[in-house]
Amino acid sequence: MSESVRIRPLSEAHWAGVRSIYLEGIATGNATFQLTAPDWNDWDDAHLASARIVAEEEHGILGWAALGRVSRRAVYSGVAEVSIYVAESARGRGIGAKLMSALIVNSEDAGIWTLQAGIFPENSASIRLHKSAGFREVGLRNRLGCLNGQWRDVLLMERRSTIVG
Repeated sequence: MSESVRIRPLSEAHWAGVRSIYLEGIATGNATFQLTAPDWNDWDDAHLASARIVAEEEHGILGWAALGRVSRRAVYSGVAEVSIYVAESARGRGIGAKLMSALIVNSEDAGIWTLQAGIFPENSASIRLHKSAGFREVGLRNRLGCLNGQWRDVLLMERRSTIVG
């Protein structure tokens, strides 16, 4: 991966590029149950301010990662859901690994002790990325949701911090 790739905090100014990459993920049919990307305000409200980042080069954003709450209950304050997306043109360059490493550091700085991810079993690249970052398979949630008329399973993965909690 090029040394020119920078990891920076994600802000509203990045939204057009972030949304574009999110739409590429939606188009694969293997990244999310979402059918459209939200507007900035809805996306912003759904993600923790302390853990949202972009990978960028001189020519633009290559990927993004963010954490969302799993619950507003205090007992789950240290548990967050991972979202990580890499632009189609940047896949296979180690961008996901760089984003994941930075996201883990950010999460631990924010007091997050458990990261979880729900991944379609067909998304083998995402599963490999999460496993390489220390996530383990918790279980398979059968027919969790229907996407475009097809019931889909979701693999639940989690990573427990070794320094928080």
